[in-house]
Amino acid sequence: MNKVEKIKQDKDGLDVWEDVLRYAQTGFDTIAEEDFVRMRWYGIYQQRPNEGHFMMRIKLPGGVVSVAQMREIAAITEQYARGFADVTTRQTFQWHWLTIADFPDIVARLTAVGISSSGACGDIPRNVVSCPVSGIHPDELFDARPTVRAVHEALLDKREFSNLPRKYKLSIATDPEQCVQPEIHDFSLVGAKDPKSGNLGFGLRVGGGLSTQPYFGQWVDAFFLPEQAVDAARAVTGIFRDFGFREKRTNARLKFLMADWGAAKFREKLVEYLGYNPVAGVDDTEPVNAYRDHVGVHRQKQAGLNYVGLSVLTGRVTGAQLSALADIAETWGGGEIRLSHMQNILMPSIPDANLPMALASLTEAGFVYEAHSVRRGAIACTGSEFCNLAVTETKGRMIQLVTHLENRVKFDRNVRINMTGCPNSCAQHSVGDIGLQGCKARLPDGSQVEAFDIHLGGALGKNRSFTHAIHRKVPADKLPYALENLMGAFNDSNLPGEEFNTWVKRHSDEQLDGFLAVDTIIGAPETKAVHTADSGFAD
Repeated sequence: MNKVEKIKQDKDGLDVWEDVLRYAQTGFDTIAEEDFVRMRWYGIYQQRPNEGHFMMRIKLPGGVVSVAQMREIAAITEQYARGFADVTTRQTFQWHWLTIADFPDIVARLTAVGISSSGACGDIPRNVVSCPVSGIHPDELFDARPTVRAVHEALLDKREFSNLPRKYKLSIATDPEQCVQPEIHDFSLVGAKDPKSGNLGFGLRVGGGLSTQPYFGQWVDAFFLPEQAVDAARAVTGIFRDFGFREKRTNARLKFLMADWGAAKFREKLVEYLGYNPVAGVDDTEPVNAYRDHVGVHRQKQAGLNYVGLSVLTGRVTGAQLSALADIAETWGGGEIRLSHMQNILMPSIPDANLPMALASLTEAGFVYEAHSVRRGAIACTGSEFCNLAVTETKGRMIQLVTHLENRVKFDRNVRINMTGCPNSCAQHSVGDIGLQGCKARLPDGSQVEAFDIHLGGALGKNRSFTHAIHRKVPADKLPYALENLMGAFNDSNLPGEEFNTWVKRHSDEQLDGFLAVDTIIGAPETKAVHTADSGFAD
């Protein structure tokens, strides 16, 4: 039995909250080592260098935030998190610089506005993500928000699902672009139509996941009406709980069980856990090379209303900006804000008459809704700034990289640049158009510097594929120039209407490496990654 399984066997993670309250009184030095693990069940992780500060993540099903919730999030950000928060790829916020003494007040205030952190981390169902324009998308099959909420409530704080083999990620959406990336989730309900009855509901995809061994989820031949979605979630979660591999943490995700069993065997067990045989023969249509963000000004399906997608580089926002979003949503919008899986923010339900004022207010608050391709498609994980696993800084380096490319390269196609500070793919470098994996490189003089492996070839949808390394150990100071070379080569040789990932697949690895021309780059002086003055960081 591995160490974490022993900890979970001795005491359920959901039982640690009373200990957190006690530690808030007795101090950081009194925390038992095993309780640092259990605290993850409430979204709490130790922050590098593990000397008294914590990260905390919350749950926001579907990324929907009310004005009242946003105001409380902003206030907590200012009071406890040194004035900044990060939008994550799970459509929620996380804070840094929290202390153990802060958590009783923070959780009480979150609870008062209907927000939970239970299950935001740990071996438990995580935040249920969805298309950030659910309910307002002109082409969605139907509004998935009630289903998202129902599944969230069915799994939240349920002890029958609080000891899973590993983390467990869920997505539910009905948009044709499948923007929430169902291919890479443990459990995905994907909008579908029963070809026999014509009923609208969901197809089921199981066993996706990235990290060091990425897998795409497999389609299970089953169709669920919206009112059956909770059945599907409970059944799949139960199967994972009871049959998922627990001996080794590195082999414990649902993707490994699914790869071992296959979709047909999994369906047999699903029928057993459901207690009925779901409809088979579902249309599992996937988009072809669909780009999956929502940046810019867009019409909603409701007449006279618009939503504005904001490009938030690396997802980092200040408390003042969050307060401004609440004010703008209340004054000019529909009273809510939404977060996307690409670390961006959306402002929905803005009437035509209010749109000019809303855009002006968003710009004044420092938000961007018209962005260069590299900015709107950039994602970065937490990096070595706070993460105990990362070997490179990421958010500051992504800011430097995007700024360089914006100033040096004209680019009119979609491109996703995903930067991860270690092999674990928290920023999903395995499916990016350009995936950057942090590492260390040794220079000729013997010194060691931060570097990145450049991966290419990622795609989602019908022609999905994972990235693979084209050039390893590129020093961080050379990285912007290498990508400038690559994107310049694309501009010189792409076919009419050709997207970047299609162009990549048209060339050999040797050709792509030649386009990068890493070995001919002299490079810029190595600089420490910087953050904006109002981010709460010292250089």
